[in-house]
Amino acid sequence: MQTRIATRLAAAFLLSLAALTTAHAATPVEAAQKLWLAGQRKEAVASLEATLERSPGQREPRFQLGVYAMELGDLARAEAIFTSLTHDFPDLADPFNNLAVIYAARGDLEAARKALEQALNLQPDQPQALENLGDVQLRLAEQSYAHAAKSQPAPSAELANKRNATLTLVQQLGLVSAPKP
Repeated sequence: MQTRIATRLAAAFLLSLAALTTAHAATPVEAAQKLWLAGQRKEAVASLEATLERSPGQREPRFQLGVYAMELGDLARAEAIFTSLTHDFPDLADPFNNLAVIYAARGDLEAARKALEQALNLQPDQPQALENLGDVQLRLAEQSYAHAAKSQPAPSAELANKRNATLTLVQQLGLVSAPKP
């Protein structure tokens, strides 16, 4: 009798454990993230691609695939993914932020500014978009001061000071490269 009770308890425990394990199974994005962090980048990308072959409309795997493409330096693919996300999910701020990073990386600061403003229209307190917009605006200011200096035969000392201060700040902050995704 006690053996039967112990067996039933053990079976119930195993069923409960199986239910918990199933409830806590990793999502495809979490599984890909584990692979990525373990240095298995090709496998992480392949995992997300397989997920998207089965269910192409999933937002999170598409977004993560875009992030991985950026990390791998495949900016054209990342841009295509984020652009499609902005069309399919126009209420999401993050794809606009990541597009801005890509635009800034290729030097199109005006497009980056517009994408960041769109991200902030959708999510006004998005910290990364706010920081990136500040970075882009600082780089735009430096370009404007440089252009103003070139367009004058004798630029004023005030303009030269503004340009030098802005350029110094851009260089100190490392903003010669792109903002953060």
